[in-house]
Amino acid sequence: MQVLFETRHPEARTLRDFAIRRTVFVMRRVVVQVPRARVLLSDLNGPRGGVDKRCQVELLTDGAGPVVTQATAHSWRAALAEALARAVRMLKRLLSRGREPGQQARPVHKRPLALGDER
Repeated sequence: MQVLFETRHPEARTLRDFAIRRTVFVMRRVVVQVPRARVLLSDLNGPRGGVDKRCQVELLTDGAGPVVTQATAHSWRAALAEALARAVRMLKRLLSRGREPGQQARPVHKRPLALGDER
């Protein structure tokens, strides 16, 4: 699995190795469906503080569209953990429904009502 790590914040750059190892570990069971992942860490408020550390995880699947999740927390580690958990849940949910990520759900066709029919 290839993991791309991106950030502009100097403090977040120190988490590069941790974020890559954590992503590979969390995705170990779905690595067949996800050959590439992208992790983007950003600081929303800058030096003002608060709940402003954002992690965006994009899973690029073979033959299907991307699965993108994000989380915001007080720390980058917490935001990374939540975004990865959301990404795995979303991917598993899509795969359990029998379709690949990025595919549209099949439309539901209802038969038209005849006169006298009730619903």
